[in-house]
Amino acid sequence: MVSVRTRVLVTALTLSLAGFGAWIKSEGDGPVEVRNGVEVHLPYIPTKGDVPTIGHGSTRYEDGTPVTLADPPITRERAQQLARALHSEEERRFQASLPGVKLFQEEYDLYLDFVGQFGIGNWRSSSPRRHLLAGEYVKACHALLPWRRQNGRDCSLPQNWGPKGCKGVWTRQLERHAKCMAVQ
Repeated sequence: MVSVRTRVLVTALTLSLAGFGAWIKSEGDGPVEVRNGVEVHLPYIPTKGDVPTIGHGSTRYEDGTPVTLADPPITRERAQQLARALHSEEERRFQASLPGVKLFQEEYDLYLDFVGQFGIGNWRSSSPRRHLLAGEYVKACHALLPWRRQNGRDCSLPQNWGPKGCKGVWTRQLERHAKCMAVQ
């Protein structure tokens, strides 16, 4: 029996547990240490030229206050709570940016992951978004690959893969592209 999948309006979707888990895995934990028997996340700068981050890629708190390197550490539970809250906020903006667009859950998760990494401002002016608005799903997948820069560096180039390099930016784009193409 052949299964037929249909895309669903973006406004009817939410970030899946798998999508959130992929975000946590991609962002990692950053520096952690044990204090009073509890593992805590410390604020840090992930790559050269990046902004202070804490937990699983959070660069600000729910009230909009930016993370600073002087902030106190947070627990693993707080790191997940903060990441989830910020994703929910971004999710509303993401949905509003795609009026009338239908996606598969996997596409929704990976494009929302893009927004989490590159920001809603970059998303709104991006070619992946323009292609989705035009119903060009394969072109939208391919349009992810040019997003490989961080702080002026081309993260696809091996010379930018050192300890404070940006290889992860490129790796995530390759993974997003592969996942996107797999559902076309």
